[in-house]
Amino acid sequence: MRRREGGAVGRVTDQQVKRMHKEMNEHGRCGIAAMRSGLSPNTARKYRRSSRLPSELKGARTWKTHSDVFKEDWPDIEIRLKDAPELEARALFEHLMSCRPGVYEEGHLRTFQRRVKVWRALHGPDKEVFFPQIHRPGEAMQTDFTWGTKLEVTIMGQPFDHMLCHSVLPYSNWQWASVSLSESMLALRRSIPAALVQLGYVPQIHQTDNSTSATHHIEHGKRGFNDAYLELMGHFGMKPRTIGIGKSEQNGDVESLNGVLKRRLLQHLLLRGSRDFESVEAWETFVQNVCLAANAQRGKRLLEELAVMSPLVARPFSAFEELTVRVSQESTILVKRNLYSVPTRLIGERVQIRLWEMRLEARHSGQLVLEGERLQGVNRHRIDYRHIIDSLMRKTGAFERYRHREDLFPGLVWRSAFDVLQAGLGQRKGEVEYLRLLHLAAKTLEGEVGAALEVILEAGRLPDADLARELMGSEMAITIPELKQAEVDLGEYDFLTPGVLREAV
Repeated sequence: MRRREGGAVGRVTDQQVKRMHKEMNEHGRCGIAAMRSGLSPNTARKYRRSSRLPSELKGARTWKTHSDVFKEDWPDIEIRLKDAPELEARALFEHLMSCRPGVYEEGHLRTFQRRVKVWRALHGPDKEVFFPQIHRPGEAMQTDFTWGTKLEVTIMGQPFDHMLCHSVLPYSNWQWASVSLSESMLALRRSIPAALVQLGYVPQIHQTDNSTSATHHIEHGKRGFNDAYLELMGHFGMKPRTIGIGKSEQNGDVESLNGVLKRRLLQHLLLRGSRDFESVEAWETFVQNVCLAANAQRGKRLLEELAVMSPLVARPFSAFEELTVRVSQESTILVKRNLYSVPTRLIGERVQIRLWEMRLEARHSGQLVLEGERLQGVNRHRIDYRHIIDSLMRKTGAFERYRHREDLFPGLVWRSAFDVLQAGLGQRKGEVEYLRLLHLAAKTLEGEVGAALEVILEAGRLPDADLARELMGSEMAITIPELKQAEVDLGEYDFLTPGVLREAV
C-alpha cells in the first residue's frame, strides 16, 4: 500500500506497476520510475523484484466484513432447500420474515438470494446438461408457429393479428414462412407443401413440437400423432418426429430462427416506410421475399442438403378439410363452432363444406351456394341479410329480438338510418321501414342504397325506401353487360410443337 497526498492510503494498481516497469526499461533508474508511476521507492523495488502484478498477489479473503444475520436460521433453511430444491429464494425469504418479524427486513433479500445461490452451486441438485447436436444435411425440416402481431402490420389500416408458420432446415438454416391465422392442421396443410414446393426437395424427417392438436392427440392427455398429420407426412414421404414434452430446446433451431426472421422482417418494414398492406396476400408475399433474400446467402450449405434429399414429386395435396353439415331452421350452418347463414331454400338440406384456413365454400349437389372469409375463433357468427330478408319482410316482428340482429347493419350509415327511423317513426314502424331499406339493397346494390342514405341523412330528412329509390333512379334491374365470346385460333398453338420450334430456330 502507498500513502497519497493528504495522508490518504490507496491500493497499488496493476496499471501503476506496468508504468513502473516501462520507466525502468527506458532509463533504469528506480527512483524516477517510482515517482512517475505514483509509487514509493520501497514499493517500486518490491514489484521490481517480483514478476507478478498486484492483482496476482491478492489472496482469497477468509474473513467476513459483517456478522451473518442468517446464522441462527440457516440449518432450517438448508433442510427446506434439500426437501424442495425448486423453492425460490424470495418465497423462502418472505416466509422467514413472517416467522421472525423484526429480525429480517427487505434490505436482507439480496444477501439471502446470493447465499441461496452459493448453496445451490455447492450442495444443490445436479442440473440438466444440454448437449449440442451435429445436424446432418438433408435429414430434417423443423416447423413451428410464431406470433407476428408484434410487427404491428395492418391490412387496409386494420390491425392484423396473425401467426407465421415457419419451416427451416437446421443444417443450412434455409427457411420459408407462410401467414396463418391459427395454429391449426389447415395451416400446416397449406404451409408445409408451400415450403416443399419452394425447396423442390423433400427431407427424410419433419419435426414439430407436441403442444398442439394440429399434429397430436392432446384432448385426453395423449401425445400420439393424429390421423390428419400422418396423412400429410405420408403424402410427401416424410417421417414425423416430435420433441420431448416441455423440451422446446430440442426444436431450438427453428425457435432461434423465429426471432431472427421477425427481426429481419422488422428491419425491412422500417426500410419500406409503412407497415400497411392492401391484402393478406400482399403481406405474405413481402414475408416470403424476405425469406428468399436470406436464403440466397445460404447456397453452399443448401446444396449439400439438396444433394442427399429426394426430389419433390408433384402430387397435389388438398389444402382444405371437407365436412358435411345440415342447414338449420334458422337458415344457418355450424362449422367448427362458428355460425354462417345460407339461402333459406336450403333449410333442412345437407351441404358439403370445404374449409381452408382463411376461407370456406359450401356446396349442394356440386353447386356453390356460399363462399367467403372463414371466421376465426369460436362462437362467432356471420349472417348475410340477403339470405333472410324475404323471410323478415313476412315476419317483421322477429327483427326486434333477433339474436343476430347486429349482423343486419352493413355499415355505420345503416345504423344511423335505423336510429333516425326509430326516433322519427317509433320502434315498430322504424323497424319495418329499416327492413324495407335492407330489402331494397338486397334486390339492387347495397353501395347505391348506402350512398342514397348518406344524402338523405345529410339533408336532415327521414330515410325511407321510397325516397332512396327515387334518388337511385327508376331503373331497378341490374343490367349485366353482354360479353362477346372470344374467338380462339387453335393454329397459333402449332408453334409450340417440337418440329415448328426447330424450324423457327
